[in-house]
Amino acid sequence: MKLNYSSGNVISPKVHEIGILAVGSHLENHGAALPIDTDSKIASHIALQAALRSGAKFLGILYAAAEYDYIQHGIHIGAEELAKKRLFPAVQSAKKCLKIKKVILVNGHGGNLPLINYIEEIENELGIKIIFNNRIVEIEGPHAGTGELSIGSILGILDESKLRDHCNFQKYPEVGMVGFGEARAIDEGINQGAESVEKKGVCIDENYGNELLETAIKDTINIIKELLD
Repeated sequence: MKLNYSSGNVISPKVHEIGILAVGSHLENHGAALPIDTDSKIASHIALQAALRSGAKFLGILYAAAEYDYIQHGIHIGAEELAKKRLFPAVQSAKKCLKIKKVILVNGHGGNLPLINYIEEIENELGIKIIFNNRIVEIEGPHAGTGELSIGSILGILDESKLRDHCNFQKYPEVGMVGFGEARAIDEGINQGAESVEKKGVCIDENYGNELLETAIKDTINIIKELLD
């Protein structure tokens, strides 16, 4: 059978060799107003939109996430296990079943950053190119803060009726990581974000949320175009 790789809305027939895999976190507290799988839903939305607009293959999402030991707000696994037992098989399957030659990882959870340390090993073993896109994590701001709340409102995963209780830091210490003393002491970026949430609180700004999403989606599409060159 000869497949029609040029059919449909694709930026190039070769885009079918590129897969987009979301990496998030399914089991992680996000205050009162956002669900525990917020990071996974955000990452999946960005990955799917980039695939829809470019024609690249949407590969779904990994079903686990990693986290730093000093941040305790969910159920996670070690970065090495995530890389070798979850990411490796997913990429291997995409290569074998879909003829994928290049994979973009759209990351929506900061604790997954150590995956970068294992990418070269996976690339060499599978003979496949892997790009780690951390754009949304870099720009969305403090955990469960205004950025994620605004995105959540656009995606329809936000319960606005619970927003008043969202910054109850005794009950929801993970919001802005305000109640995570060890993490704030270790990571100055986390501490600065926590101080900002303590002083300014949080709000919903859908224009801002849409800007964040569009920035991350376009960034992923730009990576796709670079991989095609």
